[in-house]
Amino acid sequence: MSGPSILEPRSAYALWASSYPAHAHNAVMLAEERAMLDLLPSDLAGMSVLDAGCGSGRYMRHALDRGAADATGVDLSPPMLLRAHDELALRADPGRYRLIEGSVDALPVPDAFADVTLCGLVLGHLEELGAALGELRRATRPGGMVLCSDVHPIGHALGWVRDFKSAGKRYAARHTQHLYHHWHAACAAHGLAIEHVLEPMLDPNDIPARAHFDARALEVPVALVFGLRRIP
Repeated sequence: MSGPSILEPRSAYALWASSYPAHAHNAVMLAEERAMLDLLPSDLAGMSVLDAGCGSGRYMRHALDRGAADATGVDLSPPMLLRAHDELALRADPGRYRLIEGSVDALPVPDAFADVTLCGLVLGHLEELGAALGELRRATRPGGMVLCSDVHPIGHALGWVRDFKSAGKRYAARHTQHLYHHWHAACAAHGLAIEHVLEPMLDPNDIPARAHFDARALEVPVALVFGLRRIP
């Protein structure tokens, strides 16, 4: 069987958006989300939260559920922003959130905009890690928190792809492998202190019966999650 056609992220999510679930919808995402939420403060009362690469808005909803005063989502894909709007409109006061089209490496927000900035499973879609981390830092207030996650580079080495089906065809979004030392160097260069590094494993209970998956995934971490702090 031939592999999926690899698309640039904007093109991939334009096709994927209509069927993209508004929640963590596979075992990898569930493992990644548990780790991210472990690092996200349980009480965000009075805080402004930025979700960079917000997709369907799943982390915006978590932030609002934890009491954030407001949440702003930025995403490159207009169809994904529409998905986020449809989901958020069902759950939150319109005055507490807004959605903006834009790229993670050129965020359309002012300096020191957010108390907490989130970026979940996005940075592998960008070839240049440093520019994106520099923008996440710029958009976060001095001393503020930046939480980032990505598919673990082990997965890339094992040939995993972020694939989906549209009109009966398989596609995957382009992904760039960012190793730990790339993160370490980029954080040091852009004024971000690494406070936490998590490497979550799959929970076998999250894998559907008779699912087709790489059994090696049970033996290795599936995501790389960073808790960062903006150095003033």
